[in-house]
Amino acid sequence: MFRPCIDLHDGRVKQIVGSSINDSQPSSLHTNFISEKPPAWFAKKYRQDNLQGGHVIKLGKGNDEAALEALSTWPGGLQIGGGINAKNASSWINAGASHVIITSWLFQEGKIDTERLKHIQKKIGKSRLVIDLSCRRRGDDYFVVTDRWQTFTEIKINSETLNHLAKHCDEFLIHGVDVEGLSQGIDETLVKIIANHCPITATYAGGAQSMEDLYRVNKIGQGRVHLTIGSALDIFGGHGIHYNDAVAFNKEQKSSN
Repeated sequence: MFRPCIDLHDGRVKQIVGSSINDSQPSSLHTNFISEKPPAWFAKKYRQDNLQGGHVIKLGKGNDEAALEALSTWPGGLQIGGGINAKNASSWINAGASHVIITSWLFQEGKIDTERLKHIQKKIGKSRLVIDLSCRRRGDDYFVVTDRWQTFTEIKINSETLNHLAKHCDEFLIHGVDVEGLSQGIDETLVKIIANHCPITATYAGGAQSMEDLYRVNKIGQGRVHLTIGSALDIFGGHGIHYNDAVAFNKEQKSSN
């Protein structure tokens, strides 16, 4: 299924090439699209088309107000990620998020902080929790990256990791960072790893350039792996995929099921 997104940077809806994010070299940031429309415009559109499971991602500081605007437009319809921890998770749920997405906070010194995971799970419940395992390739393996995709951890995307963490959350969000924002095609190898080893629902994001990618992820993922489409969508200035076609795809899938 197609799952939408609202990526926020400096308080505005943007589409950014994931691999270009570098805090030490801000000038290296490559932005594909900056919307003139507010976050609420996108949230309202997703609500009207009943696109469940979409996410709002805060890329850095200065995005809380924009995120709250999106969540209040569709209470219970969007997930929230970016700077989430045990202290603020409940407040984001109360603000209207269906789930909170935890990323860098979960990993300490390159490893999973089990105590933090147990703490946030106890605080908001497994059914409200999404774990972000966005990753980059190193050699033949994919490793989780944190700090807005800049820091490699020791955690590999494999059967052991996916099955262990699935016990503690409702879903996974996994960006293929190497292809994120490039609109040059999905990382099919990564999608296959997720499909073959993930026991719960997962959303893959990164590189989608055409409707063929949506059909491909749906087939490989056997209905358990969803696809987020960003830069290729016409509502984000893209030319590869019409938003209305992606919405129609979801309606067709629901009808066939």
